[in-house]
Amino acid sequence: MSSTRTAKAGPPMLDLCAIVMAAGQATRMHSDLVKILHPLNGLPMVSHVLELCRQLGVKRTLVVIGYQAGRVREALAPLASGVEFVVQAEQRGTAHAVLQAESVLQGFEGDVLVLSGDVPLLTDALVERLVATHLKTRVHATLVTTRLANPQGYGRILRDRRGAFRAIVEEVEATPAERRVSEINAGIYCFRAPRLFAALHRVKPSTVRKELYLPEVLPLLKKAGGRIATVLAEDPREVLGINTRAELAEAYAVLRRRMVERLMSEGVTCLDPGSAHVSSLATVGRDTTLYPNVQIEGRTNIGEGCTIHAGSRIRDSRLGSRVTVLDGCVISESEVADECTIGPYAHLRPGSHLKRKVKIGNFVEVKQSVIGEGSKVPHLTYVGDATLGERVNVGAGTITCNYDGFTKHQTIIEDEAFIGSNTSLVAPVRIGRGAIVAAGSAITQEVPPDAVAFGRAQQTNKDGRAAEIRKNRGKK
Repeated sequence: MSSTRTAKAGPPMLDLCAIVMAAGQATRMHSDLVKILHPLNGLPMVSHVLELCRQLGVKRTLVVIGYQAGRVREALAPLASGVEFVVQAEQRGTAHAVLQAESVLQGFEGDVLVLSGDVPLLTDALVERLVATHLKTRVHATLVTTRLANPQGYGRILRDRRGAFRAIVEEVEATPAERRVSEINAGIYCFRAPRLFAALHRVKPSTVRKELYLPEVLPLLKKAGGRIATVLAEDPREVLGINTRAELAEAYAVLRRRMVERLMSEGVTCLDPGSAHVSSLATVGRDTTLYPNVQIEGRTNIGEGCTIHAGSRIRDSRLGSRVTVLDGCVISESEVADECTIGPYAHLRPGSHLKRKVKIGNFVEVKQSVIGEGSKVPHLTYVGDATLGERVNVGAGTITCNYDGFTKHQTIIEDEAFIGSNTSLVAPVRIGRGAIVAAGSAITQEVPPDAVAFGRAQQTNKDGRAAEIRKNRGKK
């Protein structure tokens, strides 16, 4: 799994494990899909957090799941190698969620990073600063804070006269003066593991919802003589929690911009950065140019020196180098070799494989087919379930009739064959090497190499008939 972050090498970061809270339902999304699986720039929302943990090199990553647990396991299985799942069968608050990891981390004496699965904009720089501060100051807990112009709805950070952390006060319990505080708790923590789990057992249910909340651990640690440190996130968007569709859109805008900025820093030209959409899973080679309104989705890999023109959409495909995709093309689950030209307004459906220097022209559709090196399918053509050799030319309006109503059949066109315009190739059928098929033919049988095939009715001319028809029409 890749992302907008730069991969790191080396051993795990000290003695650090991560717990990712991902058990909640989030009713404000108004969705049948659990919140953390909502897609965000090519990945489920929570996968951005898991990728951060991988980049940091934590020893173990535990994901606490609950609502739609089976669905979460299934969705993350191919994306989250090495992740361990912990089930919170009954969702009783954030402290209760973290407590579910205690038995899995039994005997662990290091530090625990606690993250939320709905905070996908975190950067490794901020979390590294959190962990570094935690280790340097030797405190029992370190939390991330940020400042908001409108902190309504958030717990406020209270500090003493020296500026040290004193407490978190929830808005409903805050005085008017405390409500004017702009610094809020971002819900991202680093704890000493033994101290954390000991304190979790002493957390009492809230008086309103009867749930166990993780911030209640902090006063318990202070009461036991522990110190609390804080790290300020300068950009509040980095700790944005996703609870609504509007916040999901806001997070997508940030991730999209980060991805485009990274590509440009690596040598990709984006003519209109504000309209380029590139998945976190995608790669784009240097000296490639993306025109406005290009969408690159899923695990797409685009080589060097390519040109992707306006309005094209490429998903889960691999393009070689120096490929030109003209305006308005759709390419899905296909492979395109070096120096191909596609479009405008062409459609490569899943299973299309274009060899080097293939030309696919306007309003051409290709599906589950291999098109050999140097071959051309210039206009208004359908190629499905076919194998074309090298240097084949397919005329305008040609179709491979691959489906008989029950089964798909193969069409094979060998090297250097020429298919005339408006031809129907009724599969299964083979066109031999160097053969020529006359325009307007319906081919139902094999055409031998170097043969010329005519598959059309003989033309008949009726002299003078046109004048007679015009005369008769004029009488009406």
